[in-house]
Amino acid sequence: MGKILLVGAGGVGTVVAHKMAEMPDLFSDIMLASRTKSKCDAIAAKIGGDRIKSAQVDADNVPEMVDLIKSFKPDLVVNVALPYQDLHIMDACLETGVSYLDTANYEPPDEAKFEYSWQWAYHDRYRDAGITAILGCGFDPGVTSIFTAWAAKHHFDEIHYLDIVDCNAGDHGKPFATNFNPEINIREVTQKGKYWENGQWVYTEPHEIHKPLNYPGIGPRESYLIYHEELESLVKNFPTLKRARFWMTFGQEYLTHLMVIQNIGMAGIEPVLYEGVEIVPIKFLKAVLPDPGDLGANYKGWTSIGCRIKGIKDGKEKTYYIYNNCSHEKAYQETGTQAVSYTTGVPATIGAMMYLKGLWKRPGVFNVEEFDPDPFMEQLNIRGLPWTELHDVDLEL
Repeated sequence: MGKILLVGAGGVGTVVAHKMAEMPDLFSDIMLASRTKSKCDAIAAKIGGDRIKSAQVDADNVPEMVDLIKSFKPDLVVNVALPYQDLHIMDACLETGVSYLDTANYEPPDEAKFEYSWQWAYHDRYRDAGITAILGCGFDPGVTSIFTAWAAKHHFDEIHYLDIVDCNAGDHGKPFATNFNPEINIREVTQKGKYWENGQWVYTEPHEIHKPLNYPGIGPRESYLIYHEELESLVKNFPTLKRARFWMTFGQEYLTHLMVIQNIGMAGIEPVLYEGVEIVPIKFLKAVLPDPGDLGANYKGWTSIGCRIKGIKDGKEKTYYIYNNCSHEKAYQETGTQAVSYTTGVPATIGAMMYLKGLWKRPGVFNVEEFDPDPFMEQLNIRGLPWTELHDVDLEL
């Protein structure tokens, strides 16, 4: 039914390629492209057959991306490369008239900051070109936003309080490693905290606010208030929200390593001169840390990610908790990746499915919660991320 150009051959790209290859009637042609073609070839070989084509491309090079899009002629470009590259890939899609989907919002490489304003600025041009951009179609952002839209559609007249809770209770056996690209991960979790309350953003010091929360099937884990990008779009698209926050678990050993990395300057993004050569400390750190794509073989335990919501239904206060638990071991058995990659790659695949079926397809730039959540939610249960709902429970928040 459709041709997909998949950009990015890391853990998430591996999951998307596996999942799409299982559905040849829908994903008739798949090309996996990356700066390093050998990574694409290895993924294609593992999947087997001739389901995955491969190509070399520098996603920062717009003319190179344009040439690849023109030669392959995809119906949709799925971007699971680095967030630094979002705008370049969006530019290439705009020039070639091809729709776009990603899993994380744009981050400038020279500033530890992320927000949707850069991508939202493309809305009129995408609308005028008659193509669609689907933003943030991973798990968080992505499924958490769709969970919120589902709750607003089916369970609430007004949503007033939203807490997104993200627990990784897995153990990969390494003293320190990040579950996705170290540059992005470390920049994300070392920023100041930020949450929405009473119509404005409230800022906190990194990891200043924390408390133990109980996660289903896992138990209590210390959870830290951090800023996460979906808050920006959710408070815009659900204006009844009085407060919206994001919580993530970190182990004490991880935080200690993180503090040391920051204190000695290894999280820096400004180049330093070393023996006559300029290097960026965090890029060097990335080179010596374990590859997130190699963690899956020894990863044990679960992730638990969901939304805890309070609001009004039929004039009465209501609480609601919707979540997914994902096993690192099962993710590895199926795709050779750990659960953090799996929980991002499966939603990206479903988002591409929604586009090809015409269910999420209209000109312009949209976050996932702006589309109908129902067909997406149905596919989560089918494609490996089943969800659970709890009504009128203690949200702990």
